Amino acid sequence: MGLAAAFSLAAAPTVLTVSDAEAETVGMERRHERREHRRERRHERREHRRERRHERREHREGTT
Repeated sequence: MGLAAAFSLAAAPTVLTVSDAEAETVGMERRHERREHRRERRHERREHRRERRHERREHREGTT
């Protein structure tokens, strides 16, 4: 009986640790999605900027 009590006390913090880890994982996933979305938007902005710059240069070269 003493062994069972010792085991139950040792197992309780483990259960709490697992649930904490799951909560962190959900938060980490959310953070990862936000970061990925920011990367995509940044990439699109840079691409559009490059395209506009290229068009301006072509237009300038064509008029001179």
